[in-house]
Amino acid sequence: MTEPVAKPLITRPVITRPIITQAMIDAYDEYTHLTLDRRRFMEQLTKLAGSGAAAAAIVPMLAANSAQAAIVAEDDSRVKGEDITYPGSSGAMKGYLVKPADRSGKLGAVIVIHENRGLNPHIRDVTRRVALEGFAALAPDFLSPLGGTPSDEDKARDMFTKLDAAQVAADGVATVAYLKSLEDGNGKVGAVGFCWGGGAVNQLAVHAPDLAAGVAYYGMQPKAEDVPKIKAALLLHYAGLDERIDAGIDAYKKALDVAHVEYTVHVYEGVNHAFNNDTSAARYDKKAADLAWGRTIAFLKAKLA
Repeated sequence: MTEPVAKPLITRPVITRPIITQAMIDAYDEYTHLTLDRRRFMEQLTKLAGSGAAAAAIVPMLAANSAQAAIVAEDDSRVKGEDITYPGSSGAMKGYLVKPADRSGKLGAVIVIHENRGLNPHIRDVTRRVALEGFAALAPDFLSPLGGTPSDEDKARDMFTKLDAAQVAADGVATVAYLKSLEDGNGKVGAVGFCWGGGAVNQLAVHAPDLAAGVAYYGMQPKAEDVPKIKAALLLHYAGLDERIDAGIDAYKKALDVAHVEYTVHVYEGVNHAFNNDTSAARYDKKAADLAWGRTIAFLKAKLA
């Protein structure tokens, strides 16, 4: 009788998710916002991760993933979006304008200001989310004066260093004016911005006295002497682990109090800068993002009705 032939045992390697430490996140933040170049960042990350292979696996988790599925798809029948050009401060501005498909009555308008990666798929998705809440939502491309947002993320970040702050503010003011002129708008304009865009919202509040409401996610604060110019109501979201941006909170609050500006500050403990960006696996925090988003929409609805 023939003995049965034993089948070879097949083993598969166990794939484990790399451990992301706070030091790695801090190094990425320095790379994307301060002076660390990519070569030095990778050298630092390799030391923190223990090997070049581990560092290479971690980078996509720290960075935003443009292939991440949108929360509101581009072809979602509930909204209608289009790429437009409109008058900026010194030339045409590119932008993505989205409105609810079944709108009735006049709409409040919201400017959605991108991070330091420009007008990318994630910000387009966020703009559709805003429109779905009953607003005319416009995401300007603030890299328009330099030709617009490129597909290369590193190139986009480099372009931000070449932007003129005064022109950014002026283009923001021009965007408010454009939205106030919409035939189906109610004349009230708010703004929400993230990271670089959060700082841009703060500056827009300084320079646009007709801005009704501003929501800044982990945004750089304006100079104290500029705060008395702010007329908009503000909602300010900060990440508890974001030491770089959080260092300016107390001074900003003091200046806002002195100037009698209406504002609310929320600090989300234990989360990182960019906690709202759901395309960044290492830094996204769903609990904080959902809470902040609910507060954002409620605030905008109250101020732009």
